[in-house]
Amino acid sequence: MVQALPRLMTFQEFLAWKPETERYELHDGVIVEMQPTGPHERVVGLLNRKLNVLLDQENLIIEAGR
Repeated sequence: MVQALPRLMTFQEFLAWKPETERYELHDGVIVEMQPTGPHERVVGLLNRKLNVLLDQENLIIEAGR
């Protein structure tokens, strides 16, 4: 049995297809669902801690939805 190779998606096609509520990435023409684990989660955690320290130091308040 012969299986056809999947067609790779262009960046423009990806942007037109990409749903708003779920997170996906395009890697070498292949759609990959983003997982909030591992390196992504560690980077977000680090940025969140740094931002919170800065907000406290500068006595800044951020309103939700702005």
